[in-house]
Amino acid sequence: MDLVTEITILVLAAFVGFEVISKVPATLHTPLMSQTNAIHGIVVLGGLIVIGYADAPLDYVIGLLAIIFGTINIVGGFMVTDRMLEMFGGKKKNRSDSGEDHE
Repeated sequence: MDLVTEITILVLAAFVGFEVISKVPATLHTPLMSQTNAIHGIVVLGGLIVIGYADAPLDYVIGLLAIIFGTINIVGGFMVTDRMLEMFGGKKKNRSDSGEDHE
């Protein structure tokens, strides 16, 4: 493929992705974040494979960037998912509020 075709595909994919994600209701956000975390796990694995077969310095840089960005997205995704689940969960009781003696 030539460069113009690849850029056209990238722009169309970004547009379609934005349109699809913007229509997602808030209740489905947490399950989608979990799937996104799984996808970024594949990105990290791909980065490790690239580094394993790397011959040139550019290959190492691309593999390292894939690992770094994939890891950032995984950690950030789990942090957002955890925060969303806290919003949907009930309030936790303290041990002293439950009426039990722990002496």
